[in-house]
Amino acid sequence: MLASDRNLASAYFALGQCKLFTGSIDETIPLTEHAIRLSPRDSQLGVWYQQIGWVHLLQSRSLEAATWLEKARNHTPALSIIRSLLASAYALNGETERAAVELAEAQTLCPDDRFSNLARLRASRYWGVPKIRALYEATYLAGLRLAGMPEE
Repeated sequence: MLASDRNLASAYFALGQCKLFTGSIDETIPLTEHAIRLSPRDSQLGVWYQQIGWVHLLQSRSLEAATWLEKARNHTPALSIIRSLLASAYALNGETERAAVELAEAQTLCPDDRFSNLARLRASRYWGVPKIRALYEATYLAGLRLAGMPEE
């Protein structure tokens, strides 16, 4: 797609997502920021902010993650994954009460029970290559554990 249209913002976001899942995590934020610059009023902006927050979280920069994930939540408040990521970031920052509120909201917003425990969450999605799966365990899932999500 980029070969035919260098200004297709959604293609930069998608390429960033591919980089994330394949282990080239350092390339994700610049590609997503480029998408935002190309389309600063895009309807998917909340998801794009989420992707930047997610990368910060995986790279153990939970303060930066919380900032981006708050922007994502404010733009797209009904998306449960944003709420769960924010719960994890808050918990890793020691803000366990705020984390518990966001986790409860993720559970309420989600149409299934993936946020009921860590085992179900692990089984509910593709986590990328082993390097990225290890980062999820060390950050996102560790934060959700601190926020009160049980193992099973």
